[in-house]
Amino acid sequence: MALSGERPGVPIGFAHRGARAERRENTIDAFARALELGATGLESDAWITADGVVVLDHDGVTGPLWRRRAISAQVRSDLAGHIPSLEELYEKCGTAYELSLDIKDPAAVEPIVAVAGGAGALERLWLCYGDWRSLAEWRERTDGAGLVVSTSVSRFPEGFSARIRTLHDVGVAAVNLRRTEWDGERVAAVHDAGLRAFGWDAQSARQLSTLIEMNLDGIYSDHVKRMMAAIAARSGRRT
Repeated sequence: MALSGERPGVPIGFAHRGARAERRENTIDAFARALELGATGLESDAWITADGVVVLDHDGVTGPLWRRRAISAQVRSDLAGHIPSLEELYEKCGTAYELSLDIKDPAAVEPIVAVAGGAGALERLWLCYGDWRSLAEWRERTDGAGLVVSTSVSRFPEGFSARIRTLHDVGVAAVNLRRTEWDGERVAAVHDAGLRAFGWDAQSARQLSTLIEMNLDGIYSDHVKRMMAAIAARSGRRT
């Protein structure tokens, strides 16, 4: 699974919705471009259609403003051609990257696992959700995929360290916080518990470097070229 072995010394560079700073977000074109730029991970939002197909889209509704329809109420063939399915992502872009999916519809969890398993990509799959209790319930159904709680420190009423211990005990693999909520002490607490630390909304070179210096394990950015340059600088490689 994604957590086997020691933590890597270089963070995963997750392209947020693909290379959205250059291409239309959540499209095969954006995902392919992100990989061309060196991204080691892709990120998207997962929904499921009325006929059971996992698709990648942010809003979960389509159509003009006066006639918006939920993806869950439409069959795959109803959707615009630029919206890819998870199966199409693997077919077009392969599996040689980490994939972080923000679960927008819990009904998509088992179909996601089935598609990723069929592609041989479960060990590089990260399932993100805001409710750690739901993640704990999904643990037995996710076949070793990494479970990521995407949250805020304000949701830890019992204290950060206490919540981290709870997350470890229920099988959560990583904690995903906005970049402004991470500091060295919190990163250390997460690592001491055997979890990974992911940070999102890192856009500028300074923001990226700050998270890298704090030893985060995964970083989400819209600016793939900038992100991978910062990661390469830390690892001693040249882009």
